[in-house]
Amino acid sequence: MQLQTNSTRPPAVAGLFYPADATELGRMVSGLLAVAPERAGYRPPKAIIAPHAGYLYSGPTVAQAYALLQPLRGCIRRVVLLGPTHRVAVRGLALPAAHSFHTPLGDIAIDAQIAAALHKLPQVVISDAAHALEHSLEVYLPFLQTVIGDFALVPLAVGDASPEEVAEVLRRLWGSDETLIVVSSDLSHFHGYAEAQALDCATAEAILQLRNNLDHQQACGDKSRVVGYASFAFHEPDPSEHHDH
Repeated sequence: MQLQTNSTRPPAVAGLFYPADATELGRMVSGLLAVAPERAGYRPPKAIIAPHAGYLYSGPTVAQAYALLQPLRGCIRRVVLLGPTHRVAVRGLALPAAHSFHTPLGDIAIDAQIAAALHKLPQVVISDAAHALEHSLEVYLPFLQTVIGDFALVPLAVGDASPEEVAEVLRRLWGSDETLIVVSSDLSHFHGYAEAQALDCATAEAILQLRNNLDHQQACGDKSRVVGYASFAFHEPDPSEHHDH
């Protein structure tokens, strides 16, 4: 199979998860970023985790993570974006065959050189079907276009893959200051309110401790049907410091 085709993956959830009109979408994203809490002196992160629901639901939480990236505009050249598959079963991690992704704010080119290198890994497959209707990656693109500006995209739809398989891919892609890692995940789904709070607090603590033993009941997997949202930012060690933060 060819790694690339001369095709563009059109938006699947524009008008559903976020506005389909470019002006309205730009205004909404900018508005969400404008009201995100300011964090003076906060070092821009190397990687973030944020939720992927409709903007009316998770938009303010997503904006808190993306607002931290605003100082990186003009510095980031590549965004590695990972999100779970919801509609198509995939063994491993799936790249699209399409050469770009389209949103109401414009096209984003796929990093063809990186995609070709990744395809040599046994756990990386090519599947336009896995990406065609998948919202977990798409909903982040307008935020990235607004905050980062121009960049090449490495979109990976993550299916049945072990932590070690995902880690191997991330090691290949980690790069330097020019590369941003973005992980798309909600927290618990459809538990009662009290149970969801307990699960999500435990999940957040596990993420902050960098544990890899979470399951689909804890992360992406009305108070009787609660979905948890949280954002996380991760920093590489500062060479001027003697310990991690």
